[in-house]
Order: sequence, then structure tokens, then C-alpha cells
Amino acid sequence: MKQEFYDALEANPVIAAVKDMSGLKECCGQEDIKVVFVLFGDICTIGDIVKYVKDADKIAMVHTDLISGLGSKEVAVDFIKKHTEADGIITTKPALIKRAKELSMCTILRCFMLDSMAFENIKQPQYNVKPDCIEVLPGVMPKVIKKICKLIKTPIIAGGLITDKEDVMGALTAGAICVSTTNPKVWKM
Repeated sequence: MKQEFYDALEANPVIAAVKDMSGLKECCGQEDIKVVFVLFGDICTIGDIVKYVKDADKIAMVHTDLISGLGSKEVAVDFIKKHTEADGIITTKPALIKRAKELSMCTILRCFMLDSMAFENIKQPQYNVKPDCIEVLPGVMPKVIKKICKLIKTPIIAGGLITDKEDVMGALTAGAICVSTTNPKVWKM
């Protein structure tokens, strides 16, 4: 699955991040979108949401931190694995990355670059849990993305505040392998 995930990112470096059903329907109707970040739902609906993504022949990555009813413990990953067809998870919690890897799921560690301490801290979880990718937010910081890409070997996804082609190109030129965005205009570029 991991190679399929990387191949999908290479085929289209724009990931559709969806925060509601209308966004989900719109991105699943677009042939070029290969990977979907699910940023909404609850324990009662997440199975159906992921099925909708999978029925559209796309890779489904569930942001466990944003699913209502899931906790911050490893059992949240077990729930996603057992009760959905999700290909992987996104989380800010290294322990959930570790558990997802044990379950052979794709993993994305989401990191918010708020200050120089956050920049320094990005080194720690990456070496301890080895996610498949690290998503850096906000994704409109080419200088910071370039430094992170030189610092660590894990592929970088730029996410957050990506609104136009200039943002996409800036992130990709800085070394990100792709961008994630909730902006449907960017999905169609």
C-alpha cells in the first residue's frame, strides 16, 4: 500500500483535504485527485465517509484527531483499521503513528510550524516513529520547508493556507513532495 500511496502522490502532487460532505463529493468526482485527506466525521459516520472515498477509487487518509468520538489513545487507530477501509491516518500524535505502522497503515505526522521550537522539535518524532510523510503547516513557508527537507529524510507534505498555483509551486520547489488543501480551485489545477 505504501508504494501505491507514494505513486499516487507522484501522479498528482495536490491532495484534496475535505472538511464536509460537499467537499468530499466534489473531490471524489475529480479523476485527477488520487489521495483524499478526511478531516471530518465521527465514529458513527467515518466508515461511510471512507467507503465513499474508496468507491471513487481513491486513497483515504483519516485525520484521527478530527474524528469526533475518537480519543487520543492507540485504540483510535485500531478502530479506524477495524471499522473502515482507510488506507492510513494523519495525526499530531507520535504514539498513533507507531500503532498505525504496527497495523501496516500509511502514516502522516502533522506538525504545526509556529516558532523556532517547533522547527527544532520536528527532528524528534520523525526519528522515533518514522512516519511515511510529515505534513508541515502552514504550507506557505518555502524557506522553512526547504530547511526541513534538508534536515530530515522523511517526505514532506505542505498543508494549510495553500490557495493558488504560486503557493503550490513554492512548496514543491522548496522540496515538498506534494501539497494538501481544502481549496477546490487548487484541486482542479
